[in-house]
Amino acid sequence: MANDRKLGCLSIFLFVALCASVVVNFILAATTFSRLAGASVEQDALPRFREVTLDAAVRGSDEKIVVIPLRGLISSSMEGNVGDSMVDDLRIALEQAREDDDVRAVVLEIDSPGGEVTASDTIYNAVVKTNEKKPVIVHMGSVAASGGYYVACGARHLMASDTTITGSIGVIIQTLNYEQLFNKVGLASVVFKSGKFKDMLNGARPMSPEEREYVQGFVMGTYDKFLGIVAKERKLVADDLRNTVADGRILSGRDAHASKLIDELGHIEDAFAKAKGLGNAPYAAVVKYDPPNNLGRFFRALGQTGSSKKVEITLPKQLMPQLETGRAYFLPSYYAP
Repeated sequence: MANDRKLGCLSIFLFVALCASVVVNFILAATTFSRLAGASVEQDALPRFREVTLDAAVRGSDEKIVVIPLRGLISSSMEGNVGDSMVDDLRIALEQAREDDDVRAVVLEIDSPGGEVTASDTIYNAVVKTNEKKPVIVHMGSVAASGGYYVACGARHLMASDTTITGSIGVIIQTLNYEQLFNKVGLASVVFKSGKFKDMLNGARPMSPEEREYVQGFVMGTYDKFLGIVAKERKLVADDLRNTVADGRILSGRDAHASKLIDELGHIEDAFAKAKGLGNAPYAAVVKYDPPNNLGRFFRALGQTGSSKKVEITLPKQLMPQLETGRAYFLPSYYAP
């Protein structure tokens, strides 16, 4: 009897060990697969967002209104959920909606103070491309200013709450002059440059009048493009805008409506209704794009387990984002420290 019990315990132990071995081998195989083949698999097809239903379709309709959120600072440095950056995420989401025959219209939900010039322009062009194929309706949340408004201009219909902060049509570049601080601590900057403008934003010395004129000219050239887009998309006169609401000021949604910078005041539900109307889809479901949660992402996470990792903890040092020296931004002036 004792021998039978020992044999039973040994069998259980061997079974558990076998199961553990299978799990470990599965993880190792998944890791190897992710490292060796994962990249090529991901290149074969664009990643896709999953759909979360906000409002079910009526009468069994297959038609959809897609909600795509744009929140926070617009920057190519911000990590994406599907693509390499948040800019890629927006481009991929808009393309997915554009190529889906069941999607009748897109609601772009913007809650952003703006951001980088090039990143904003990239998303704007993606919105324009989508709007050429199916209606894009923008609904502005708490803030859709500067770069956020730039992006919105690519849509067919712009809506905002009367308390939304929008406008701020302008461009800003900042640098920091620390020459006097260097003098106090006995430091000096030594620069070797190939041309007179190569270090024109060097904070260790005063900016020359020629450099100041050059940077100001660059800013105004970018501003003229922004102004031209607003004038074209909103069917307004550029010079009238330049001398009034396009001087960098922020506007409430109500003032923006009075100035014809937006089409209508309303809530997000009103934007859904407008999308159904413009998309000729009164019975459509309303769905929101969320990051995918699939096996490929699981394998990709496993593929990182064998590599060295760095854990970062970001503390809320400031409520406003720190602008990087030398980058041009579509941002309200109060974002510059």
